[in-house]
Amino acid sequence: MSELTQSSDAALGAPAPVLSVSPVVLPTPERAVDLELRVSAPVHGTNLPILLLSHGQGYSNHLSSLNGYAPLAHFWAAHGFVVLQPTHLSSRSLNLPPDTPGAPLHWRSRAEDMTRVLDRLDEIEAAVPHLAGRLDRERVAVAGHSMGGHTASLLLGARYVDPGDGGEVSLAEPRIRAGVLLAAPGRGGDALVESAAEFVAFLTHTDYATMTTPALVVIGDRDDSSHLTHLGPAWHADPYALAPAPKTLLTLYGGEHGLGGVSGYDVAETTDESPERVSAVQRLTCAYLRSQLYPGDPAWQRVSRSLTTGPNALGQVESK
Repeated sequence: MSELTQSSDAALGAPAPVLSVSPVVLPTPERAVDLELRVSAPVHGTNLPILLLSHGQGYSNHLSSLNGYAPLAHFWAAHGFVVLQPTHLSSRSLNLPPDTPGAPLHWRSRAEDMTRVLDRLDEIEAAVPHLAGRLDRERVAVAGHSMGGHTASLLLGARYVDPGDGGEVSLAEPRIRAGVLLAAPGRGGDALVESAAEFVAFLTHTDYATMTTPALVVIGDRDDSSHLTHLGPAWHADPYALAPAPKTLLTLYGGEHGLGGVSGYDVAETTDESPERVSAVQRLTCAYLRSQLYPGDPAWQRVSRSLTTGPNALGQVESK
């Protein structure tokens, strides 16, 4: 174990055993299929904060579902969060017909899934052994990777113009107090390459100026999403640059879109596999959310100093 990891672990405390239950099924007749989610929680403890996790849209059939993102979900749960992971309608694991309303990315229903989850916490508690009465419903956060980062941005207050009817849409969720955007997409318009303009038309008029909830934006300095934008890795920093304070930007050195492999253990589609980078993402995101949900908690200050300063820094941080 490196000195950097030892220092950050001291700030976060020892991990706890984790209980993970799936699928928890929420009957949802107004949806194409019922909403299913995985719940991961520490075995012990009370007044546990809630962390919603929105999956991305990778090449695999099942990582983009409640079955993905184990490196993050398990770490966060082991350090005190109750992690709720829905399978969005965009997941390949559902194999929905291509003419399903909202296909292929279901950008609106993704955010609506998260609001449903918060609306139905009583049902979730009842479905998971030993969870009832242990949630702190006043401390709620959201995290998302890639397309999931866009979902998180909408819940944090970003608005967009519906490409279908031209109306402005707000899906902000006031119960969410902080968020983490991992390799999230940036702005649309002239930032998009021509071949992507129709596929991600919902990005064209995304307005980050209304994303007022505190958030940590995490990018890799080699995340060149050339299939979407001509702006290079800096495009993924737009949710930081174009949103109002308070916001924090974490840039990971050498990081590509997988940020070292956050979507699963030993995932073949990860182009920048690095257990050390994943460890940094785990610790820095956990510390950020703890310090946001518990004002005065020094975790973020201590962990970010440990991992982003000095000759062995794994990245850099700026804030506004």
